[in-house]
Amino acid sequence: MVMTNTEISQRQLTEIAKEYGTPVYVYHAETIARQYNRLKEAFSDCNARFFYACKALTNINVLKYMLRLGANLDCVSINEVKIGLMAGFAPENILYTPNCVDFSEYLEAQKLGVNINIDNISILEQFGNRFGSSYPVCIRLNPHIMAGGNFKISTGHVDSKFGISIHQIRHIERVVRSTKVQVKGIHMHTGSEIKDVGVFLEGLEVMFGLASHFPELEFIDLGSGFKVPYQPGDAETDIQQLGSKVAEAFRNFEKESGSRLQVWFEPGKYLVSQCGYFVVKANVIKQTPATVFVGVNSGFNHLIRPMFYEAYHHIVNLSNPDGPERIYTVVGNICETDTFAWDRKLNEVREGDLLMFQNAGAYGFEMSSQFNSRLKPAEVLVVNGEAHLIRKRQEFEDLLEGQIEVL
Repeated sequence: MVMTNTEISQRQLTEIAKEYGTPVYVYHAETIARQYNRLKEAFSDCNARFFYACKALTNINVLKYMLRLGANLDCVSINEVKIGLMAGFAPENILYTPNCVDFSEYLEAQKLGVNINIDNISILEQFGNRFGSSYPVCIRLNPHIMAGGNFKISTGHVDSKFGISIHQIRHIERVVRSTKVQVKGIHMHTGSEIKDVGVFLEGLEVMFGLASHFPELEFIDLGSGFKVPYQPGDAETDIQQLGSKVAEAFRNFEKESGSRLQVWFEPGKYLVSQCGYFVVKANVIKQTPATVFVGVNSGFNHLIRPMFYEAYHHIVNLSNPDGPERIYTVVGNICETDTFAWDRKLNEVREGDLLMFQNAGAYGFEMSSQFNSRLKPAEVLVVNGEAHLIRKRQEFEDLLEGQIEVL
């Protein structure tokens, strides 16, 4: 169930909004710790490693907190790798999993000494010809499994740009033999918001079936995609059941093959989605013949998920939590169709009220922009009940940063 009482009290969220202004992203550190500990407990019978998929939320303070918890780091760009190293992660605890990047990024990652995950036969051949067996790699495979809560976040189906098709295994083997590249891991990721434990087990069986092609294999990476609840009554991935099933599958595989492998996971949204709250102010209440709009001082330039994925975010009126319930459509101030919630029942909203969006920790600030020349919001991290500003709100001068006037 989505929590109706926030991990951070509504009073503290209101105080943070008053101190740092709105819109503002607020993250609760102990919620991250709770989620990470849930994973550790669920997979305690596995030889498991967890790599935080930092594309979900890359603020360096969050990365440092993840490091403190004992997590490793999954990165999809060379700059994420560099931020991870700055945060204190050891290179051997960073996994670099890019897609469609220039070969120069792989060379830079190799110099930095991190684990490299390759999802393109051409890149695998280039890398093997350059380094041979001197720098082991992981290979990302496409298992041809359709999964995930939205087509835009499904990454393992036949039409996906991610991974090397499992039907190209003979081509992969030819490249491995000719270049002598050492493959220490195989990887798959089918999508996000996967409720069905069976999807992971189906993918794992595919990976077990391919493991014999790589005699130096050390681990199988199952990606992530664990679903978190976004709205009341929403289901989530049964992590305990999945951990038990995965442990049993690896034990059986070891008995049959004599090979004991690690299992790697790359949770992102699962670790930080529920830690985040996005607080905005109601600018206007606008009645039309069709609906009542609440126009807030934000838009999809700050939180794009509802428009991009039709994602649901539970909304709470911090200023009038006991007011009578009415039905509103919550919209932003961007000069485009810009809707956060359609026909949503909220406690009566008045101009000037503070509204809070739950589950805003993942892909909120990370996907924000300066569209309409509007400024990015501040970020605040609450640790042990104390609020810390971890990113200041942009100022007008930031809009011109990097621009060169020539006229």
